[in-house]
Amino acid sequence: MPFWLSRPKRIKSHRFLRVDGSTRQMESRGGVIKDSAGRSKRVVVVSHDITERKEAEERIHHLAFHDPLTQLPNRLALNDRLSQAMAVSRRTACHGALMFIDLDHFKPLNDAHGHEAGDLLLIEAANRLKACVRETDTVVRFGGDEFVVILGALHSEAAESASQARIVAEKIHFALSEPWRLTLRHQGEADTAIEHQCTASIGVALFLNHEASRDDILKWADAAMYQAKES
Repeated sequence: MPFWLSRPKRIKSHRFLRVDGSTRQMESRGGVIKDSAGRSKRVVVVSHDITERKEAEERIHHLAFHDPLTQLPNRLALNDRLSQAMAVSRRTACHGALMFIDLDHFKPLNDAHGHEAGDLLLIEAANRLKACVRETDTVVRFGGDEFVVILGALHSEAAESASQARIVAEKIHFALSEPWRLTLRHQGEADTAIEHQCTASIGVALFLNHEASRDDILKWADAAMYQAKES
């Protein structure tokens, strides 16, 4: 009897739990087989494993929006994270704050011990910064030895928000001023222990709703950071 398969109308993705406890991501497409009179005879569903494809997509996405050294969100992700914080500010009527952070005395470490030592310090700096803020806040590696911290949903009053941001900034300044003990490891050679002193200059800009643009907020925090560095 003549028949045909109708065009698949639904593509559905789902997770499949295996006996060993691991999961696989599956994609299913369904269609209806009809006879020559157009009556539905049976449904055909074809599934295939898309786990590797999904994992590759996630890796590509992560690489695009994260710094490969520190694994922090990168400069490309900053605009999105700041837009989210501004949206939260609009919804809650609470201020947010953006901190621009520049590590002082970082270049002498690179000059004396090479970029490997500098990389170790940047990784440790990222860990110290994350330990100073809430999980809902964002730490970004802006580039080189510069970082950005976004604090969301502080307070509805500007003065109280500024006070809260100052407390966090002081906590960050103290954490980054602690001695940096780094260990350089080279295959076939003895480890080299380094102790370095490195502080930070921090500039802070408050924002509320969308009263200022993202570029303006960054510009204000950057200017405040340079004032802190000069002083």
